[in-house]
Amino acid sequence: MNEPTAYGRPAGHETAAVEVHTPTPLTPAHTAPLVPMQPGTIPAVASVVLPDGRVVTGYAIEPAKPEPVAHKPAVSRAAVNIALGGVGFLAVCGGLLMLTTFITALTALVTQLVILAAVIFGGWIAVQVFSASGGKRGTTVNIRKAVIKRNKFYG
Repeated sequence: MNEPTAYGRPAGHETAAVEVHTPTPLTPAHTAPLVPMQPGTIPAVASVVLPDGRVVTGYAIEPAKPEPVAHKPAVSRAAVNIALGGVGFLAVCGGLLMLTTFITALTALVTQLVILAAVIFGGWIAVQVFSASGGKRGTTVNIRKAVIKRNKFYG
C-alpha cells in the first residue's frame, strides 16, 4: 500500500520543501564597528506583509536616542568675556581721553608761563635800558668844545 520512499516516508505523505530563513539585523552604514556582546534580552523579530503578498521578516531597529543635552547657562561664557573686554576698553579709552586732555592743558599752561616770563623779563630789561632818571652809576664824562691841533688834543 504505502511503500516507503527514498527518504523513509510513506508514499502519499510527501511534504513540500521547507526553506529556513535566518533574519539578519540591519545596521546603518555610518555607525562604529560592532563589538560582540551578550544582549540583555533577545530582540523581537518583526514580520511585515507587503501589498503584493510577500512577507519581510527582520529585527526591529530602534531609532538612535540623542544624548541628553548638558545644562547650558542662559548667557554663554564667551559673550560675558566679550562684554567685559568692551567695558575695559571703554574705561581705557576714557582714561586716555582724560590723559590727552590733561597733557593739552599742561602744555597750554607751560606755554603761557613762558610767555609771561618773557614779557616780565623783557619789561625789566626795557626799564633798565630806557630809564633816564634811574640811579647813576659809573663815570660821568662832560663833553665840551675841544680843540685838536696837529694831532694833539687840547681839552
